[in-house]
This record gives sequence, structure tokens and C-alpha cells, in this order.
Amino acid sequence: MADDVMTKPHPLIASDRVEGTAVRRPNGDTIGHIERLMIDKVTGKVSYAILSFGGFLGIGANLIPLPWGRLRYSTRFEAYELDIDDEELKRAPSFRADKDFDWGDRAKEAELHRYYGMPPYWGGF
Repeated sequence: MADDVMTKPHPLIASDRVEGTAVRRPNGDTIGHIERLMIDKVTGKVSYAILSFGGFLGIGANLIPLPWGRLRYSTRFEAYELDIDDEELKRAPSFRADKDFDWGDRAKEAELHRYYGMPPYWGGF
């Protein structure tokens, strides 16, 4: 019976399988990969995907927090899809891998959501 559960398709995925998943443009070009997820402790919902972009072998990479709703999963590419051009990506709020984003600063989070034109997960705007 356990084998039967494992073989049935379902919409859920373990967080460790999301981390490392490619992020591609609608045409299939690779942008980067998901470094980690940020989950709201109270609701349990994914709030952000942290996109690792640029650099070489992880050195010098920028980490870009993306509102989770900005991504969609593409079964065609077996990757997350993000419709963004190079200039928008370069201007996006980001942080270096050796420094974390200040998740306690609601103003910075609001700025992030304004940049992407997405309502914040906590409401408001």
C-alpha cells in the first residue's frame, strides 16, 4: 500500500527538492536556481523563493528574494518560470551570499513587493 501512495501523482513537493531547481524564462533560458525558500512561521505558506543568480560556481552570486507568487512551475521545463528581462533582474533588490536580507525590516519587504508589483503576503499596501 505504501508503494501505491508513492506512485500516484500529486501537487506537493518537499522543500529540499525545490532548493536547487532551475529558474527559467518562458523561452527556456536559464536564469539561475532556487537557493532556498522563506516560509511564514505562522501560516506555513511559502512567502519567497531566493533566486541565486550570476557568479561562478556559487562565488560572487547575488541572491534575489522573489515573492513566491511571481514564479510558476513549468512542467515543460521541469523548472520554475520567471518572466523577467536582464535589466529588471539586474535592478532587482538583492543581497550577497555572505550577507542575509533583513527579514525583520517590513519596509524593505514592502519595497521588494512594490518592485515586483505584487501584494505583500501579510496584506496591506
